[in-house]
Amino acid sequence: MATAPASNRPVSVYLLAGIRLVNGAAGLLAPDLLIRRFDPDRDPPSPAAIYAFRLFGIRTILLGLDLLTHSGERLRDDLRDGILIHGSDTATAATLGMHGHVPPRTAVMTTLISAVNTALSVSATASLANSSEDERT
Repeated sequence: MATAPASNRPVSVYLLAGIRLVNGAAGLLAPDLLIRRFDPDRDPPSPAAIYAFRLFGIRTILLGLDLLTHSGERLRDDLRDGILIHGSDTATAATLGMHGHVPPRTAVMTTLISAVNTALSVSATASLANSSEDERT
């Protein structure tokens, strides 16, 4: 697993990796806390919801680690995938809120977090594309 030197990684990569690691750890290790934001009236939380949060928690941790360990074209691919992943998360969170399936505050917060992740993915992708062009010239 080759790593890119720190100087070649935009700050947006570290921010996105940090968000992924924190959110992933929360989903994996404390799914009940996150579930209560989505479904505050259900106690105890649904076993299916616990499974889903843990499933996406580990996925999110691995995606965060990829940003810290991959380099070159592999890192650029990870970031391009992140645009799709986080864009889909943003659309899902917004749709859940618009249809009243989650509390309004939860809908706003999850949509904003996902939108920030999408923006960080776009920013990091653009930064790496620009640095690759600079290296070629």
